[in-house]
Amino acid sequence: MNSLATLYRPSLALLTDLYQITMAYGYWQSGTAEREAVFHLFFRKNPFGGGYALAAGLEPAMDLMENFAFSEDDLAYLAGLRGNDGAPLFDPAFIDFLRAAEFACDVDAMPEGTPAFPHEPLLRIKGPLWQCQLLETPLLTVINFQTLVATKASRIMQVAGNDTVLEFGLRRAQGIDGGLSASRAAYVGGVHATSNVLAGKLYDIPVRGTHAHSWVMAHDTEMEAFAAYARAMPNNCVFLVDTYDTLEGVRKAAEMGRRLRELGHEMIGVRLDSGDLAELSIQARKILDVAGLPEVKIVASNDLNDHSIADLKARGAQIAIWGVGTKLATSYDQPALGGVYKLSAIRDAGGSWEYKVKLSEQLIKVSNPGVLQVRRLFREGRPVADLLYNEEMDVKSEKLMNPVERDRWLPLPTHDAHTDLLRPVFRNGKLVAARPSLDHIRNAGKTWLQQFPEAIRQLTVETAFLVGLEENLHALKLRLINAARHGQ
Repeated sequence: MNSLATLYRPSLALLTDLYQITMAYGYWQSGTAEREAVFHLFFRKNPFGGGYALAAGLEPAMDLMENFAFSEDDLAYLAGLRGNDGAPLFDPAFIDFLRAAEFACDVDAMPEGTPAFPHEPLLRIKGPLWQCQLLETPLLTVINFQTLVATKASRIMQVAGNDTVLEFGLRRAQGIDGGLSASRAAYVGGVHATSNVLAGKLYDIPVRGTHAHSWVMAHDTEMEAFAAYARAMPNNCVFLVDTYDTLEGVRKAAEMGRRLRELGHEMIGVRLDSGDLAELSIQARKILDVAGLPEVKIVASNDLNDHSIADLKARGAQIAIWGVGTKLATSYDQPALGGVYKLSAIRDAGGSWEYKVKLSEQLIKVSNPGVLQVRRLFREGRPVADLLYNEEMDVKSEKLMNPVERDRWLPLPTHDAHTDLLRPVFRNGKLVAARPSLDHIRNAGKTWLQQFPEAIRQLTVETAFLVGLEENLHALKLRLINAARHGQ
């Protein structure tokens, strides 16, 4: 599998916001750059009004961190930046500091394909303060988008059931990387194939596709177009039938299907790309069945998403393959996950942790302190709750607190097993995690979701999965809030 360094360039150290570098410079100037710190990457609300998010983007993030270094071109660029007085923005000694630096962080993360919930760290970064700071923007860039698209794909798969789903979004994606990232994330989320050939090559994703309206329009008649395509690619025939008259196009495709069979080939399907897809698919199915082609599939495209597929299936649509493009690859319903990256602890001069909390008038924006871990609790093999706790403190497992409330304790559900979700990825800057194949990740995500209650997998969710703070973590959070508000 190709890495980000192969896709773009060996160094992506400047893929960050300027203020990350100015803060790193400030830490260096003040002598605090090497203090050990802990940051967590998490989101505050489930996307799309649903009940979960599907973690994605870890492997590209691993590539980015594994190759974290400033090239001479990067350093020359930074050395040329100027402040508002015309003087260099950075001291030359800081440029030398960056030149000599090596990645030295510990990183723990939820494996891709893991269902995650608000306030749960998807990644935990521990290491030199300046390095953790520089990773904020690129990690959010990678994890936010791929988690969002993987979640949308997963929701589509939930409503599609046993049908085949294809990702068709490259032409509407947000640029080249948006297209590649979307294809990868959609496959993590469960789709069966992509139209994106470069993504197929880079990520070993199955590719699918046949012809467009222009193929039909380039021939004198629709029948001539179908016949020419059948001659060119008899083993890849899905005929697009709505260039002129959709049902007449289906009849012509059925005739071509019979001719292909006489020549020892089988037509795969017909594609509908406009109109009332439910009604047209029902009529198309009848035409194909009468023609003796019951195995020929009906493919549908045209701005599909999870809600429209659910509606079409409820109306009895005879569609077996769904081509989902714009509204998957661009995450049309919700353009950003809203993931954030917050400091939660820093070592003091004596080597002890100073725990940190960010305050806000909005309780949902008050961060959680500590070196956090997520413990998933199971009863008879099914998840019943997630418990957030501080690895540096004892765990009390009698009750838990809603992450955005301060006085509503909930009893800890009865459980007979648990697993901690954040797994080692880097130790002292060295990669220690395996690199599972995308097929492994995709299958792991499907297996995880099947374990959760069906209510969590619905398009709209009324009852959230139970997530809470462990008792000692909640007590620590309250102490820090009170101390901060009293100026201590």
